[in-house]
Amino acid sequence: MWSGWCQGFVDTLAVDSHSLEEAQMKKRTKVIIGAGVVAAAAAVPAVAVAGGDSDTPITGPALERAKAAALEYTGEGVVTATEVGDEESLYEVEVTLDDGSEVDVQLDENFIVVGAEPEGVDESDNDGDGDD
Repeated sequence: MWSGWCQGFVDTLAVDSHSLEEAQMKKRTKVIIGAGVVAAAAAVPAVAVAGGDSDTPITGPALERAKAAALEYTGEGVVTATEVGDEESLYEVEVTLDDGSEVDVQLDENFIVVGAEPEGVDESDNDGDGDD
């Protein structure tokens, strides 16, 4: 009588431990999948922010076209930084002029200059003398 009961108890423990392992494995899988979903969701806004300040440099053939357009506009200088998806235009090219001053040249998708601003000039400085 005891041996039958003991065998049933052992069988129950074996099934329960198997079920426990299976449940823990499912829980770990759900946690891993959940973490992956959260990570992917967090990455989407960074990619989806068109026109935001991305600080992503221009690369490839677009870099050469953007540099050429900016240097043609300024007439001198060296390109010191570039950015795709700037808040003001599709491309921004920072040019350091021969006198050491910097100009941010804004370009559209066709590499046409749509604006330029000397670095460090406050937009509220209406007369450009830096003392407003």
